[in-house]
Amino acid sequence: MTRRELARWGRQPVAVVVNLVFPVMLLLMFGYLVGGGRGVSGDYLDFLVPGMLALTMAFGLEGTMVAVTQDIDKGVIDRFRSMPMADGAVLVGRSAADMLQSALGLAVLLAVAAGLGWRAHGGAAGFLGAVGLLLLFRFAMLWIGIHLALVAGKPETVQAVQILVWPVGFLSNAFAAPESMPGWLGTVVQWNPMSHTATAVRDLFGGPGGEPGHVWAAVAWPLALLAVFFPLAVRRFARLSR
Repeated sequence: MTRRELARWGRQPVAVVVNLVFPVMLLLMFGYLVGGGRGVSGDYLDFLVPGMLALTMAFGLEGTMVAVTQDIDKGVIDRFRSMPMADGAVLVGRSAADMLQSALGLAVLLAVAAGLGWRAHGGAAGFLGAVGLLLLFRFAMLWIGIHLALVAGKPETVQAVQILVWPVGFLSNAFAAPESMPGWLGTVVQWNPMSHTATAVRDLFGGPGGEPGHVWAAVAWPLALLAVFFPLAVRRFARLSR
């Protein structure tokens, strides 16, 4: 099932390139066109890169939702369910392929950031820990996307659900410090799970805006989301043909 999902890359190279280039465009836009970073002390690129990495992990679930709803709409999943395979193989194959694509996107964005002059200052352990937190957050968002896609059922309804992803991404500390925002907005931003991941990654990279206490929150939030949406997705998948 994972090989099947990876085979989509060869048949849809444009979509793969767009998914890899879009975060790079955002990084360049906010780093050089918008830039500045309200309330940020220190080099803004060091603050921006971890936020962009976390934002990329959140936005990746849209491709997952489209792929799953297309399989549902075309009856592909129904055919798989009639074959002698475990029900979980379809979802696990989908998640494994998406995690590989997410790791590739993360590597591309890190390479571009390094080309722009960004450097991680937290050592090898801090770097690997930050990458681990980003992939954990992506894994949680992935299962949210799978569940929402199973609920939506059709590709046309995914666009309506995608609108919910943007507030999660931009109501965060990816581009600016919460201290520079109005009180109520700063509070919302600080409670955003993505903000905890971005803050923890900044700390592990040794950049401005990082706080050590957020590492535990960056682990706890994705695990809590997985505890809710993983069983919901499995249960919804089991009920598709009933």
